[in-house]
Amino acid sequence: MYWSLDILPLPPIVELGVHSLSGLLWTLLLLFLWHCYRIGSDLPMAVHAHGAKMGSIRSARSLGGTWPRTKYKAQSKLYRSDQKKMFISMETEEDEEEQDYLTPVLRHAKFPSQASAQAKKLYSALQEYAKRYSWVGMGRIHKGLREQIKLNDHSTIQKPHLFFLPDVLSVPFFPRDAHRHDIEVLETNYPVILAEFQAVYKRGIDTKFGWTGMGSKGQAVFPLYSAGVYVAANCRSCPCTYRTLLSLRTFISSNSLGSAGFWLLGPGAALGSSYGPTNTRLRCHLGPPESGPRVILCVDVWHPNVAAAERQALDFMFSPDL
Repeated sequence: MYWSLDILPLPPIVELGVHSLSGLLWTLLLLFLWHCYRIGSDLPMAVHAHGAKMGSIRSARSLGGTWPRTKYKAQSKLYRSDQKKMFISMETEEDEEEQDYLTPVLRHAKFPSQASAQAKKLYSALQEYAKRYSWVGMGRIHKGLREQIKLNDHSTIQKPHLFFLPDVLSVPFFPRDAHRHDIEVLETNYPVILAEFQAVYKRGIDTKFGWTGMGSKGQAVFPLYSAGVYVAANCRSCPCTYRTLLSLRTFISSNSLGSAGFWLLGPGAALGSSYGPTNTRLRCHLGPPESGPRVILCVDVWHPNVAAAERQALDFMFSPDL
């Protein structure tokens, strides 16, 4: 259809003879109307296209068809809220692994009867945590509790007697980048930490001054945190060291798996080989110069492969109050 500008009311500027400007304005108006029309017509087409794809995928599954595995499966789920908005969620391989970890939970399987009393207690705590929050992200913790009874049969360099988290990297030493922020904080505050240690060391190595674990060859510990509980008197003696610990991002300060303090070894003292209580933590040592007593500031930090949701659950399960 041919549209003539003569049949439409034109602004006064046309009557003055400025046809080029009025033509530009009308062109912009028509382009805007065409754009609105395309948006309105394309949206239903996109929804139908998604529907067709999902329908074909469901058909392939029902017929036993297969397709190559990718990081994200080609299966989508459509959800609509009360406002009729469309959301698409993709199933990932990680979701499938989580389902495998939680299969005993989903099938209401009983916890192994031969499990230790400690493992059963931790499982009850995990159930309470999941009831309050969610089972999401709890797959590895659940699997670790169920397999704790088999741990002594494994040939491994790690045999934590309290809790073992599956699929966690085990190496003798981790690079600085794994805890760069916390390492830099400790190194920056090294002079004041050393000064506070020297002050408590000069007072004497005695239980009345806050030292514990004295051995026959001079082994002793000046704890600042013990099993997730801060030692108030010792923290008051080392206020800057205490504040430094609180500024660390990965310091385990909220559960009984974490401790921090000065460890002292006398001349000729040696530590025997042993396993830690869990593989979910790393032990960071801040050491002094070679001269003087052999002492380190020992700080327990989270293993970098332990996810945030798992850390929160372990804080709940190993709470000092439980």
